[in-house]
Amino acid sequence: MGFFTKTVQYLKDHLSKTRSRISSSLAAVLPMGHRIDNELLDDLEATLISDDIGVETTERLIEDLRSAWKAGQITQSDDIIPFLKTRMKSYWPDRDRQLNIAPSGPTVILVAGINGSGKTTSIAKLAANLRGNGKSVIVAACDTFRAAAVEQLSIWAERTGVQIVKHKSGADPAAVAYDACQAAVSRGADFLIVDTAGRLHTQKHLMEELSKIRNVVAKQIPGAPHEVLLVIDATTGQNAIMQAKIFTESIQVTGIFLAKLDGTARGGIVIAIKDMLDIPVKFVGLGETPDDIAEFDPDGFVEALFA
Repeated sequence: MGFFTKTVQYLKDHLSKTRSRISSSLAAVLPMGHRIDNELLDDLEATLISDDIGVETTERLIEDLRSAWKAGQITQSDDIIPFLKTRMKSYWPDRDRQLNIAPSGPTVILVAGINGSGKTTSIAKLAANLRGNGKSVIVAACDTFRAAAVEQLSIWAERTGVQIVKHKSGADPAAVAYDACQAAVSRGADFLIVDTAGRLHTQKHLMEELSKIRNVVAKQIPGAPHEVLLVIDATTGQNAIMQAKIFTESIQVTGIFLAKLDGTARGGIVIAIKDMLDIPVKFVGLGETPDDIAEFDPDGFVEALFA
C-alpha cells in the first residue's frame, strides 16, 4: 500500500542508539585487517547475542560465516559486516508486510498490547497516516477500564481528524466494539481501528476478554478483524517474545507494531522476533509525532543498522 513508507536515511536517523551500540560492540571484536579465526568468530557470536539479535539467528549467522570462511569466500574481519548484511536480508522471506485490506466494506484493525507499550500513540499514527492518504477512519475506544485511556484516544482522534466511538468509563468493551462496527458500516468508513485495554499477557481472564472483543467484531463484519496488530515496546528486548506468544494464543496476532524503536539500543530484537515467531513485524514507531511510523522493510532496516 505504501502509506507509511520511509527512506533508508530516515531509518538511519532514527536508529542511532541501536546502531551506535552494535557498531561499538562489533568494532571491539572485528579489528580492521584481522584474519578470521575460530576465536574471532566465537567473540562475534557472544557479541551478536548480547545485542539482542537472538540466539537462533546468531547461531545461523555464525554457522554461515564459518562455512564461508572455510570455503575461502571470506578471509578478513573487513569481510564480515558486508557478509552479515547480505545474510540477514536473505533471512526474511518475501511476504506481505503491508496491512491486510478487506475486499469490501470497512477494514477492521484490532490493536492489543500491554500498558505502557505505546499502543494508543501507535493507533494515532496509523489513523493519521490512513486519513492523510484520503481514507475515512473510525477508532473504537474499547479500553474502558481506564478513563484516561478513553480521554487520551479522544484527544488523538481530535488531533488527527478521525471519528471516535466511545462509551462511559467502565462500560462493556465488547459493547463499544459492537457499536463501532455498526457505525463503520453505516457511515461507509474505510477503516475501523479497535483499541483494547492494555493488560499483562499473564492475566488470563483479561486475555479471554480480548478474545470476546475479537469474536464480536468477527460476527458484525465479514472477515473481521482483517488485521490484528500487537504493539510491543522495543525497549523491552527479549521479553517481547513471550508477550507475542501469549497474545497470539488469544487473538491470533497477524502483525507486530514495534513501538519506541528510536528510543532504544536494543533494536536487534526485530531480528529475534522474526526468527522465533511466525509473525511479521509490519510497522515500526520511530518518534512521538503521528508521522513517525514506517512500514518495516528488512533491507532498509539492515542497511540502517550497519550504516
